[in-house]
Amino acid sequence: MLFSNQGLNGGFYKADMCSEASKGGALLVFYSPSIETTYDKVVKSGGVIVREIFDFPGGCRFHFSEPSGNEFAVWSESR
Repeated sequence: MLFSNQGLNGGFYKADMCSEASKGGALLVFYSPSIETTYDKVVKSGGVIVREIFDFPGGCRFHFSEPSGNEFAVWSESR
């Protein structure tokens, strides 16, 4: 399910119970026009990549955890 034009775009996805998403929190996904540049900045800033860049319908993304342990993702329309 997607939502848009509310000052925020997003959606919901029901994950399998055995997936990482089942830990119980929302996954915030940030947009980047250059996913490789953002990937490098995340790593240089102390982020830990928990899922390498992968393709999905509409673009590509990667997941990372920041120093406090929260998981986020970054997506882009292309590599």
